[in-house]
Amino acid sequence: MPNKSLIYVGDPMCSWCYGFGVPLQALLQSLPDVPLNLVLGGLRAYNKEVMPDNLKATIHQHWDAVHKRSGKPFGTGQFDRAGYIYDTEPACRAVVTIRNLAPSQTLVMYHAVQHAFYALGHDITQTQVLADIWQGIQTLQANKVPPQMLLTRDEFVEAFESDKMKMLTHVDFEQVQQWGIQGFPALIAVNGEQGHMVANGYMEATDMLQRVQAAFTSN
Repeated sequence: MPNKSLIYVGDPMCSWCYGFGVPLQALLQSLPDVPLNLVLGGLRAYNKEVMPDNLKATIHQHWDAVHKRSGKPFGTGQFDRAGYIYDTEPACRAVVTIRNLAPSQTLVMYHAVQHAFYALGHDITQTQVLADIWQGIQTLQANKVPPQMLLTRDEFVEAFESDKMKMLTHVDFEQVQQWGIQGFPALIAVNGEQGHMVANGYMEATDMLQRVQAAFTSN
């Protein structure tokens, strides 16, 4: 579809974004020729405060609601580490790194980071954990991608820790603020130069498809 695309605004450490992967995948299967551009939202980016117990309890309540709505699995122990700081910038930056250096794997990395955090309980604020996630994807892709096109673990870490990726990640956050998007997930249908908000929060695939089709046929 020329001049038609989707923009998905999300954060790997947003639980509703994690659940949103289910209807999003169904929607994309219905729109195989429509490109999807992922923009990272920075839900709790640059947070420096240790997570208090009352916030942990509130977040777990959200997780229960996401599980009931989407069926996505949730593990335990994510917040059991002493002095845990819920900073979503590193996870966002990991996805931005792949978007820039291995763009075909952007959504794969995004979902893999989510799974590592929510289902497996890994600390995705840590560089080496994020590198492990990319290495796992790389291993799965080894037979599908020419070796010279694979981004190695060391190359990922070098890029991830660079000032350039930190800047590009911040650019994403600023763009989302300029759009006025305050909640995630958000899905925008772009028709020519016009953007139409399809979803600002969790929505089932059938409802999103109707809204996308309406946006794509509007003048």
